[in-house]
Amino acid sequence: MTALRRRLHLAAHFPGVNNTTVWADPRSGSQIDFASFEHLARTAERGLFDFFFLAEGLRLREHKGRVHDLDVVGRPESITVLNALAAVTDRLGLAATVSATFNEPYELARRLASLDHLSGGRAGWNVVTTSDAFTGENFRRGGFLDRADRYRRAEEFVRAARTLWDSWTPDGTARPVAHTGDHFTIAGEFTVPRSPQGHPVVIQAGDSADGREFAASSADVIFSRHGTLEAGRAFYADVKSRLAAYGRRPEDLKIMPGVTFVLGASDAEAQERAAEIRRQQISPQNAILALEQIWGRDLSSYDPDGPLPAVDPDPAVTLAQGRVSAGDPFETAARWRALSEAKGLSIRQTVIETTGRQSFVGTPQGVAEEMQRFVDLEAVDGFILVPHLTPGGLDEFVERVVPLLQERGVFRERYSGTTLRSHLGLAEPVWNG
Repeated sequence: MTALRRRLHLAAHFPGVNNTTVWADPRSGSQIDFASFEHLARTAERGLFDFFFLAEGLRLREHKGRVHDLDVVGRPESITVLNALAAVTDRLGLAATVSATFNEPYELARRLASLDHLSGGRAGWNVVTTSDAFTGENFRRGGFLDRADRYRRAEEFVRAARTLWDSWTPDGTARPVAHTGDHFTIAGEFTVPRSPQGHPVVIQAGDSADGREFAASSADVIFSRHGTLEAGRAFYADVKSRLAAYGRRPEDLKIMPGVTFVLGASDAEAQERAAEIRRQQISPQNAILALEQIWGRDLSSYDPDGPLPAVDPDPAVTLAQGRVSAGDPFETAARWRALSEAKGLSIRQTVIETTGRQSFVGTPQGVAEEMQRFVDLEAVDGFILVPHLTPGGLDEFVERVVPLLQERGVFRERYSGTTLRSHLGLAEPVWNG
């Protein structure tokens, strides 16, 4: 039984611009000081994690014309932070979110190849597409691309970047680059030699049909949002089944959902801690803010501890700028009302129940066992942990859960390689110069 056990992968996400972070906790530190990034990265490396993952925002989000309460003003650019972290870590992978909509292949491929060289082969790129004209206002081009065009651009962007990375031979000879497509025309010579792991690891987070197909054709890792066992197994089977059409094997793509965790000496204690954390994450003010994003109305006069509004959403009004749409507001409102009525929940309680990321809550032993079960049942290949505190939110997991995963034989006891690809069990890409 032990010999058949699948190994799981772990990564760490630096918390920040989301409702996971608990800002009011006295242990919560700076979101912009390098010491915070360094602490979390060193903790992840001490825990033998595959990689450290930074999100990116190209514009401060707004709500009713003001900066969103949960956004971070002054946060540095992600690849710059990772270059600095390369100097204070030895093995940990370093991955950044960078938009394929508002960047250019030559420039970004150069930055990522540089990080890969500086880190000794530990670079990763989370490819995202940007949907809104609000963000586009910060760029010369402005506007936005339709969904289908965004994914076509992203797919070509990745192909162009890989052409650039392959333009140097493995023995260090530069060759001319020639790429012509619908979105990019590139000609000349790439300035950075082939990187230590061949190509930086490509991560993708889309969940639509286009996003899944893009991941199957182009990604090495999926940052999935499917945290429950049932949804995870369905997503896992669907995406893995798409790989063969691109000449790829199931092990060529790792599926790693973002999850949280709460530990306790007993299950009851862990559940109590989790409930308190959720109350801290969703303050009365932020409960109303979350409701306004769905309803498209000013609901500041409503009591967060009272019932949901009887009035329907107004889809013609957009109060939030820079946030991904939550889907059909009428469907969401109907679902929230049904839940609220069935359980007798207030506005704040409803938001707490409907907006939380899937968490592993329990004793360290129970959390280790449940994580292994997700891997054994092919719902995931591993997890990207999103702690609720910066920068020390990962410490407890590394100290109390990682040793148990090692004892169960499902997690490494030491790094066996030096590159991010080696941590993930991904083959170095064949040179196609």
